[in-house]
Amino acid sequence: MKRTGSLVFLVSLLIIFVAVVNQTRAESCNDILGTCENCDERCKAKYGPSCISRCDGLYGVFLCTCTYECVPPSPPSPPSPPKVCNGGTSTMCSENCPEKCCDTNCAQKYSGGRGFCNSLGNFNLCQCQYPC
Repeated sequence: MKRTGSLVFLVSLLIIFVAVVNQTRAESCNDILGTCENCDERCKAKYGPSCISRCDGLYGVFLCTCTYECVPPSPPSPPSPPKVCNGGTSTMCSENCPEKCCDTNCAQKYSGGRGFCNSLGNFNLCQCQYPC
């Protein structure tokens, strides 16, 4: 009789402990991995060492269930567009230095630079854009 009282006390203590731990843990998720063969190894391989595996079921059909800490997926952040700076060259666009010449001059002056001709009034300027 004394042994039964000790067993009831230990089971009650275990139930209280599990209830408190479940309240302080983050939300948990379950995944059923099929048959119970190598259940613990398969759970740990899929969800890491902190997951809990168990083999249980109803009516004689036992399945491997993994309980792991859910982590809500964070939305992917959109890639930030590369920053583009503007500059120029000392050359003007002309028949002697058309758009391709302007582009070459910008590439030489700025790392990754691209050039284009931009008309402002009577002037045809060689302008550059480059990553900065």
